[in-house]
Amino acid sequence: MYAIIKTGGKQYKVSEGDVITVEKLAAAEGDAVTFDEVLTVVNDGDVKVGTPVIAGAKVTGKVEAQGKGKKIRIFKYKAKSNYRKRQGHRQPFTKVTIEKIEA
Repeated sequence: MYAIIKTGGKQYKVSEGDVITVEKLAAAEGDAVTFDEVLTVVNDGDVKVGTPVIAGAKVTGKVEAQGKGKKIRIFKYKAKSNYRKRQGHRQPFTKVTIEKIEA
């Protein structure tokens, strides 16, 4: 059984027991989170597709960790004008373990 959920502007294919990394959620480590935007649920060949979401379906998970991703460097440069600008960015994320899929 798996489901396709939407969170943080992205879609994720999840099964029970999966550990996924999503955009930062406002939840502390150890808290339970619920994803209500379930787009599709597949259970042994039985496919439910939402329009756009399935009413009453939800996926629950547990927050394992909050963190920041690897640093990326942004460097802007214009030739012959002495313009250089360096900037770094670390994207925050939340690591979630999927516990239950209800459809």
